[in-house]
Amino acid sequence: MSLTESFAAIVEPLRRSTVQVRVGRRGFGSGVIWRSNGLIITNDHVVRGQEPIIELSDGRTFAATIAGRNPQRDLAALRIDVTNLPAITIGDSEQIRVGELVFAVGNPGGTVGAVTAGIIHTIESKNAWIQADVRLAPGNSGGALANAKGEVIGINTMIMNGKGLAIPSKVIEQFLKNMGNHPYLGVELQAVRVAIARRPTYGWLITAIEPNGTAQKAGLLPGDILIGVRGTMFQSQNELFWILQNSNVGDGLTLEFLRGGQHLSRNVILESRHDELQAA
Repeated sequence: MSLTESFAAIVEPLRRSTVQVRVGRRGFGSGVIWRSNGLIITNDHVVRGQEPIIELSDGRTFAATIAGRNPQRDLAALRIDVTNLPAITIGDSEQIRVGELVFAVGNPGGTVGAVTAGIIHTIESKNAWIQADVRLAPGNSGGALANAKGEVIGINTMIMNGKGLAIPSKVIEQFLKNMGNHPYLGVELQAVRVAIARRPTYGWLITAIEPNGTAQKAGLLPGDILIGVRGTMFQSQNELFWILQNSNVGDGLTLEFLRGGQHLSRNVILESRHDELQAA
């Protein structure tokens, strides 16, 4: 079998396991069949808290329910009432290496099952993000990032500095395992770079806040930019998520943020959001 044929054989099962996620008339994105029993993983910003329509690769459509969300990590778990789906093979994101060949599968611009290839560019500390030199476009969000064995090692989330940013499979499995009992801030975030004392630092722009959530109770507002915790500025893009994942419900946390250029801080008490199915 030629190299071209080998790549095609690797990619075809990934295309069958990729779904189109539609919210409203114009909103669309991608999702991945994570379990054959109807569990689908996508980005939280793709569904925007609304129950979407899922279109499978064979053209069948289903109304989905949101089984769990983590807006901070931009993850959403969806369920559709169907079984025996072509689920992906989950790879170990802790074993990936810089320079490794990867494939990204999604629905850019509404084009179903499009594939692009590249290499692993960077693995963020504590394995919380994967940066890959792959070409992504609107509609790729929520789609699979797979290794050369066809194993899904991440979910594509955004483009940063021309590189695709993906959430590792280990983080997704942890999200599924911990739904319903982990600290959350109740915010939707967008990565930004800001200057503090003329030095560039990592930040997270709050784009939305959940009513009565942890962040709202602490007085945070959309437009605030989180820049650090406990008086220390973020040293990497993933540090906020690592801190939350290693905190407990009821812990106190001092958040440093910018509002209108002014450096402020707020003390928050981390809460867990519970709902009937699962929480994030």
